Amino acid sequence: MKKTSFLTMALLLMISLLAACGGGGAMPNPEAGTTGTTGTTETKEPAAGTDTPTSDVTLKMFQFKVEIADAMEKLLAEYKKETGVNITIETVGGGADYGAALKAKFASGDEPDIFNNGGYNEAQLWKDRMEDLSDQPWVADLSDNVKDPMTMDGKLYGLPMNIEGYGFLYNKALFEQAGITEIPTTLTALREAAQKLKDAGITPFENGYQEWWVIGQHLVNDAYAKQEDPDKFIADWREGKTSVGDNEIFNQWLDLVDLTMEFGNDRPLTTDYNTQMTEFASGMAAMTQQGNWTQVQIDGIDPEIEVGILPMPINDDVALNDNIFIGVPNNWVVNKASANKEEAKKFLNWMVTSETGKRYTVEEFKFIPALKSITYEPEQLGDIAAGIQEYVQADKTLGWHWPKLPDGTNQEFGALMQAYVAKKITKEELFKQMDETVLKLAKK
Repeated sequence: MKKTSFLTMALLLMISLLAACGGGGAMPNPEAGTTGTTGTTETKEPAAGTDTPTSDVTLKMFQFKVEIADAMEKLLAEYKKETGVNITIETVGGGADYGAALKAKFASGDEPDIFNNGGYNEAQLWKDRMEDLSDQPWVADLSDNVKDPMTMDGKLYGLPMNIEGYGFLYNKALFEQAGITEIPTTLTALREAAQKLKDAGITPFENGYQEWWVIGQHLVNDAYAKQEDPDKFIADWREGKTSVGDNEIFNQWLDLVDLTMEFGNDRPLTTDYNTQMTEFASGMAAMTQQGNWTQVQIDGIDPEIEVGILPMPINDDVALNDNIFIGVPNNWVVNKASANKEEAKKFLNWMVTSETGKRYTVEEFKFIPALKSITYEPEQLGDIAAGIQEYVQADKTLGWHWPKLPDGTNQEFGALMQAYVAKKITKEELFKQMDETVLKLAKK
């Protein structure tokens, strides 16, 4: 595996993101974790007689990344040992709607000190609740492209959690077993690969379409990102100036959706994230739509499996389709009304500047860091991150655009896509209801 410093990676990411999506994209996406998994963890008190400092401060953290929940608990225990500050953490992700859960927390008066925000449209919705973090020490280490989702009126309101990429993950051994020697970069080539897998007795696709974010957010982004001008397309769509039923890219994108169904696992609408990743990592299917956030779970199931990442082609235009999707999944923000907001800022700074925090970022979370000051070698993060790096180096990336849609759109699209997969609505009905959803929610 080629070793590359993070500085090179960061510069490449900045260039590719700025070129591909106007400065990156944020992701209000609960992309990994078990369906509806939640948990609350409070760091234990240190044993009597230790040199651990003590503090009367207890911070509350509310976050969405289920796959790092256990590692976060350990990191918070490390912070307690160093500072005496106790942090309780509650995680809501997977099939659960983090945004709705966060609104419920605030409505109940049980407001967290630190929480997550996906940026763009979501940042506008929560602007009055978030502390300005522009003066924090770590800001100077961020690439400009990762700042954009949380920058409003020249102020930065969030610490980017990390950088992630997704496409179709594939099992290299199963591809070799089926005689597939070239990565498919067109829809025709993908169909041929799927047929070879099927002929070899291997399920081509593991579809986790029970999860609204898999089918209504990540999958649909394929159609946004391949528009000639994604930002203009979304702006026109919000104003009712365009229709996806008349859009060639959307029509071709649905051909890819149909292909995954034709060559997919049984009962995709009852396959949640945990089942999807368990079956893929166990060798029960050759491909699945996910990203590098799955590395920890895959390693836990089969540390020897070799996984690559490939494009999600919608037609036979190689130039249009030979790419993957790169963005910022979410951001850490501080509650502006918190009585402990200064302590919350101290923790976020420690998390990305201390040696302990840096080590957890790379070795435990398996994150591609969003800060140039956190260095790593690709092999530390696993096969998927290494594959993403190859696409970045080749300038073959597109952005994440779903955060620019009206609040609630992605969840409704998830339900519509599930209805389409279940054959309860036609292609024409799907597109009509997508248009109506965007227009309705844009007016709220």
